[in-house]
Amino acid sequence: QVQLVESGGGLVQAGGSLRLSCAASGRTFSSYAMGWFRQAPGKEREFVAAISWNGGILYYADSVKGRFTISRDNAKNTVYLQMNSLKPEDTAVYYCAASGIATMRSTDFGSWGQGTQVTVSS
Repeated sequence: QVQLVESGGGLVQAGGSLRLSCAASGRTFSSYAMGWFRQAPGKEREFVAAISWNGGILYYADSVKGRFTISRDNAKNTVYLQMNSLKPEDTAVYYCAASGIATMRSTDFGSWGQGTQVTVSS
């Protein structure tokens, strides 16, 4: 298991940017694929982005392609989500998660952080 702690959420106006960070501890971070998911009030949790252990494979939800960028720094045990051109519909709690494989399916992720709130005002 790996322990995950997200940070970087907050309140931003539409069109603005935020960068989320997820710091990992525990088992070897570089052996895990990482993902970001989000859940808005009253909605199901949805996939946002994922990155393989070495950054060679990237997945994005259609709703964030061209606006969000996932990256990782294995030396710092951290994965990032750069969010640009934010929209009110991006408002949600954002979670990072770790998986043994590069995937978009939430059921493949075994470790989850506690989440960080992102609120985009119109």
